Amino acid sequence: MNLHRKGRRALVLALVVVVAMAFRVSWNALRDIANAIGADHTAATLYPFVVDGLMALALVAALVLVGDDRRFALKVLGTYTGASLVLNYVHGLVPALHGATVDWGRLADWDPANWALVLLATSLPVGSIYFGSDLVAKVLHHQPTPVTESTPESIPAPVANAEESTETTMKRSMADLPVSTPAPITAPAVASPVRMPDPVAVGFLKSTLPLKPQPAIGPTAAKPIGPVPARTVAATSIRPRAATGRLPEAARSPQPKRTQAQLLAEARKAMAGLPDAKVTAEGIRRAIRTSPANARVLRDTLRAERAGTAVTP
Repeated sequence: MNLHRKGRRALVLALVVVVAMAFRVSWNALRDIANAIGADHTAATLYPFVVDGLMALALVAALVLVGDDRRFALKVLGTYTGASLVLNYVHGLVPALHGATVDWGRLADWDPANWALVLLATSLPVGSIYFGSDLVAKVLHHQPTPVTESTPESIPAPVANAEESTETTMKRSMADLPVSTPAPITAPAVASPVRMPDPVAVGFLKSTLPLKPQPAIGPTAAKPIGPVPARTVAATSIRPRAATGRLPEAARSPQPKRTQAQLLAEARKAMAGLPDAKVTAEGIRRAIRTSPANARVLRDTLRAERAGTAVTP
């Protein structure tokens, strides 16, 4: 553990040395850029701390913050790193900047490029104020999640036969089903025969033949029942008897049979005053209560009389 800590400290110390040397190299270029945009001697000396110093601050904030705040710190770090790279690149392309003989506000021969470079160089200090203050506020308001050290008592002891215990737990969890298990389906029992009614006959008869057992439709029994001995049963018929012999006078229709002349007279009386279209066989049949055949004959006769032709029914 002690060797591990020493290695970490040595790595951090080496990183500080490398960053310090890189800052010294960049400091010369950023100072000349500041002189070219009109900064005095003191401002030009502090200008590299504004750009590269904010890069170091953003790096520390990215190591402390989490979530969206960390992404914001990384964006600030990347933006200022790119700006410092551009200014160092311009310093290498323009040899006049090394001797401070270049005109004020002139970083490139092409005017649009010169305007863009001057805007970049002059906006970096203002951005350092804004982004640096925001990062410091986020770091101060950041509440790290407490990490609890694990004690030997909190570490669970290894379980013997871990595979068997896992398999047992899985099997037990399968028993907790959201729906109850349906009852097992058993084979149906042998249907017990039941005795059917005796044959129906007119009068009182004796049946001497044994009855054939039939399967039951109700609850089943465990063992079938043997043939039932024959016995005397009084059979009754619920079907109505057909009328035989001469029909009594009381059962006959009181209306006597009418002749064709009578039917024609009744049809004339019933259809009187109706137009020819209303004189139909169905209307005559309902009016005088006769058969459909007689109604058709009467219809033709009435229509012929109205048309003036003689028809013999």
